Amino acid sequence: MDGERAEELTDLVEDNDLTGIRLWLAEHRPHEIADELARMPGRDAIIPFRLLDKDRELEVFEELDPGQQQAILLGLRGTDFHDILEEMDPDDRARLIGEAPAKIATRALAGLSPAERKMTAALLGYPEDSVGRYMTPETVILHRDLTVGRALEVVRAKGADAETIYTLPVVSDGRRLVGTITLSDLVVSDDDRVLKDLVDVFAPRVGASEPVEDAARLIQEANLVSLPVVDSEDRFVGLFTFDDALEVIEAADSEDMARQSGASPIDDHYVSVGVLRLVGARVVWLLLLIAAATLTVNVMQVYEATLEEVTALAMFVPMLIGTGGNVGAQSATAIVRALAVGEVRVRDLPSVLWKESRVGLLLGVALAGVALAIGTLLVGFDIAVVVALSVIAICTWAAIIGSAMPLLARKVGVDPAVVSSPMVATLVDATGLLIYFSVARMVLGL
Repeated sequence: MDGERAEELTDLVEDNDLTGIRLWLAEHRPHEIADELARMPGRDAIIPFRLLDKDRELEVFEELDPGQQQAILLGLRGTDFHDILEEMDPDDRARLIGEAPAKIATRALAGLSPAERKMTAALLGYPEDSVGRYMTPETVILHRDLTVGRALEVVRAKGADAETIYTLPVVSDGRRLVGTITLSDLVVSDDDRVLKDLVDVFAPRVGASEPVEDAARLIQEANLVSLPVVDSEDRFVGLFTFDDALEVIEAADSEDMARQSGASPIDDHYVSVGVLRLVGARVVWLLLLIAAATLTVNVMQVYEATLEEVTALAMFVPMLIGTGGNVGAQSATAIVRALAVGEVRVRDLPSVLWKESRVGLLLGVALAGVALAIGTLLVGFDIAVVVALSVIAICTWAAIIGSAMPLLARKVGVDPAVVSSPMVATLVDATGLLIYFSVARMVLGL
């Protein structure tokens, strides 16, 4: 949507032009409407939302993030509040209630029908970031002893109430998962064939209590439409669908990007977030980094006499710490991404360090040639040699630190993104200066 259209709905709301709002809503798709509502304060967003046709309200509502949904719910009263929640998919409703303040959560659960309340309560019983919170229990389950003809009858009878029918779980007695069969395979098979002869027994499955991000990555890597979810006794409990997996991956990537830039993640739409909240998300990390940066100041104080003796050394300090910080940040970013997509595991630490140390060494050699030439022209060959050797050592060290910190963080249960680029750069700054002045003392005999 272009900028002109993006401002149009806001203007209509500010002018209280109800007719214009209705026309605007009629011309736009649910996801476009949701994006515009997310840009507004909750008190303004409720006006166009309540003007939506009943059949579009739920579509737009489910496109919103839980925080934005809560803002809309706060503006609804009576049956409108309960109708929205009753019609939501159980997994979306469970995540909304799980993140909502106690007042909204209690009101939401109290207004649900017994069947919907039971499903929601079951999903809320799983850990917050587990697959169980994101799976849908509204599925069509087929027994392995059914014929294809009978299975299709079951799909026709129950498919309208299911969130998805493209992947169909096949179970044995006691709902124990045997495997899956796709709707397309079912449709093209002979009616008298038995499902146990057609079921894919090697189809991936995931435990309900396992991390949802791992399940989402599995769907992405295996190109699945949905993933069967089982309990601790291998009984089928729901399906984790690709649309939810995409949301999980997007949220995880957004969080990693925020962490890597030295800020706390914010779930809400950037446009609707206030200045103070943005400051709060960033200031804590900056305070930590400025405290860590005092290490650099301390190193400069320790080598103050060396700088006074050879003042030319000070000219290259910004270049060296900047180069080291960039090399470390590159390594950290590469490893954080590799961890996120499962390409690297903690046990790969030795091989990762060996590889990154060689990468850092070769980068240092390449940059050292430039540093030697520039240094010779500016301050003479002796200082240039110090700078060139320091570049090689700092780049190698920075690559090792940058690759090791995310893996060690994962080892101790900390989000690897937390110790990525800014933290690595700050640490490399201080240690890089130690390397630089140590090389200068050895080469120049200070």
